[in-house]
Amino acid sequence: MEDVARRARVSTSTVSHVLNGTRKVSPETVDAVQQAVRELGYIPNTLARSLARSRTHTIGVAISALSNHYFSETVHAIETACARHGIMMLFVDTHDDPVQELHVVKALHHRRVDGILLAPCSDPQHAALEYLQANAIPTVLVDRMASDGFDQVGVENLHSTRELVAHLIGHGHRRIGMIAGHRGLSTTEERIEGYRQALADAGLTFDDALLVDGESNSESARCAAQQLLGLSAPPSAIMAANNLMTIGAMHALREANIAVPEQMALVGFDDFDWADFFLPRLSVIAQPVQALGERAVQLLLQRIDSPEGPRQAQRLSATLRIRNSCGCP
Repeated sequence: MEDVARRARVSTSTVSHVLNGTRKVSPETVDAVQQAVRELGYIPNTLARSLARSRTHTIGVAISALSNHYFSETVHAIETACARHGIMMLFVDTHDDPVQELHVVKALHHRRVDGILLAPCSDPQHAALEYLQANAIPTVLVDRMASDGFDQVGVENLHSTRELVAHLIGHGHRRIGMIAGHRGLSTTEERIEGYRQALADAGLTFDDALLVDGESNSESARCAAQQLLGLSAPPSAIMAANNLMTIGAMHALREANIAVPEQMALVGFDDFDWADFFLPRLSVIAQPVQALGERAVQLLLQRIDSPEGPRQAQRLSATLRIRNSCGCP
């Protein structure tokens, strides 16, 4: 900066104001400084400026994304929102493992990110959340609403599942199986509650045998669907609680030569690119992934600017997309 100042014949503070836009400077002076910058090939030291301002303009994203198309889309939406706000994003996969999650959160903190977006795993000890609170790290919980001590943004799971199951009941189904996700996750518990409420709304008795665990992955869901098909009184419809489990259920039905929707209706939670190209076309709940990513980034930037403000918990509406795996023409 001193070299630039000498070349432009101004003070170093004036160079700083021109480069950072922190004070109004005459157009002639701006031109002189920018000309000197070009001639000298000056590049501002971003790290030094960040240390001086206690800002790195970087956020950390800790989400288990590699195995789930929904979370991959969420990360892409977050990255797009960050680019719009001039923020760099550091992404690390937590693998939905509490030990890895804590390691990731600490690593991001040590790299001086301004804040963290986290989709928390089902850790009864809440080690990562405790670390974030103890170190006063600006944080927004994404998708999984796990603690009122943080800003949170997620989808309206309960009502959406209730609506999807009610649609099956409207087709005359009275025994509806549900393949649930990994227990302990807020999304799993909310979708189970939506399923149970839809049954209660229709005066149907909840049957524990019809609620099976799919562990949020395709292979476990395939086994869960086989478990439902093996019941003495199997269901006439199945609702899978995420996209991977919907695919697992479809595998099980095809292995058993059960036609969808003629012999078994099938619906899922999560839309994905190829859901409209399956035969039959899948009826699903579509989550607002782009809006979720944008809102998460907005909330985090607000929290970074106002560390002491009241915490917010926001729910975004999902969309019921009726195709024909449910039995609709």
